[in-house]
Amino acid sequence: MVERYARPEMSEKWTQHARYAAWLEVEKAAVKAWAKLGKIPQDDADKIVKNATFSVERIEEIEAVTKHDLIAFNTSVSESLGEESRWFHYGMTSSDAVDTGVALQMRDSLNIIIDDVKTLMESIKKRAEEHKMTLMVGRSHGIHGEPITFGLTLAVWYDEMARHLTNLEQTMEVIAVGQISGAMGNFAHAPLELEEYAMAELGLKPEPCSNQVVHRDRYARLATTLALIASSVEKFAVQVRHLQRTEVYEAEEFFAKGQKGSSAMPHKRNPILTENITGLARMIRAYAAPAMENVALWHERDISHSSTERFWLPDAFITMDFMLHRMNNVIANLTVFPENMMRNLNLTGGLVFSQRVLLELPLQGVSREDAYRIVQRNAMKVWEEIQQGKATTNEDGESLYLNHLLADEELRNSLSEKEIRECFNYDYYTKNVDGIFKRVFKK
Repeated sequence: MVERYARPEMSEKWTQHARYAAWLEVEKAAVKAWAKLGKIPQDDADKIVKNATFSVERIEEIEAVTKHDLIAFNTSVSESLGEESRWFHYGMTSSDAVDTGVALQMRDSLNIIIDDVKTLMESIKKRAEEHKMTLMVGRSHGIHGEPITFGLTLAVWYDEMARHLTNLEQTMEVIAVGQISGAMGNFAHAPLELEEYAMAELGLKPEPCSNQVVHRDRYARLATTLALIASSVEKFAVQVRHLQRTEVYEAEEFFAKGQKGSSAMPHKRNPILTENITGLARMIRAYAAPAMENVALWHERDISHSSTERFWLPDAFITMDFMLHRMNNVIANLTVFPENMMRNLNLTGGLVFSQRVLLELPLQGVSREDAYRIVQRNAMKVWEEIQQGKATTNEDGESLYLNHLLADEELRNSLSEKEIRECFNYDYYTKNVDGIFKRVFKK
């Protein structure tokens, strides 16, 4: 964990103290279950639940000798108890406490991520409504295509996050699973009823058929879910970065008073937040690799997964939480320049209307091939004039492309001046925005 990219609420879920506290919660649930089954004295169970505690420092001291953190934990807890300590960790194996404890940490952390996603979605929705009809150019391959609205761009982002929210909720069902099945997962020393009682106490589901561990495909599902979310958030961040390019300048990250962009160039206003998000996304995607490698453990279990999970689990959750919070801040405070969007929309002298003209010609009996030839021929003239530095509009404010089309005799044989001019209407491209918004925002 890098503190620079960590927020307190999530970080606290992954401290050493939190790790041991989760183990203790599992052990107490097991003790309660043993007492409920009548296998240990209720009075002893009550004492354990009430008095059991641990010291991180003491655990580290013991582990320096035992080289086994769970045994060190058990010893530390037993030192806080009396004779009833004989029932602590009774019939359990290390992974019963460790994996079930991690399930509690993952569940609580995933709830934070779910809240983060919902918050981001609300911010996106608010800005989408604000810019529902704010015209801008749509780009494919980085090249101007046709008019869209900035609200539609944001609606795309919202819809993508809605899919991730569904995936997160499904992932919660996959990872909120624990076990108390004993050394080989055969329940030889702890009955199935014990696991059922304990998992109910913890708010988890039992692993239907464990071996010595909770199966790591569950963890891999979590890692890939977070990686997909990170990729989408990076997608949004990259678009903001492109929109902030000086020659585009359609949107900009909020630039605070006193903020500096460069040690050498005082004028700079750099998209540092979204650049940072891009980098963090690379890290979260990288964590999916060890998670998938961990699926193939030897037989009933080995320990090759343990070291990687001490890295990737805390880091993935902490980084994802930070990343979502930062993206929410970017969206909520994004400065949008509608005038620049319209300026850029007109940069190509009306070429953004080419498909509209193309589709009108077949309605007048012109073949698709001839229509394409006519429309492209005039479009190429505009590109050549733009390359030569010619203004994209004439003195009357009419676009180069419109002028060329009106002067094309072959085209005029099929379309009147009025019909051609009607093709250059921005409203045509926003007529279905309301319908799209109803689909996306379920209004």
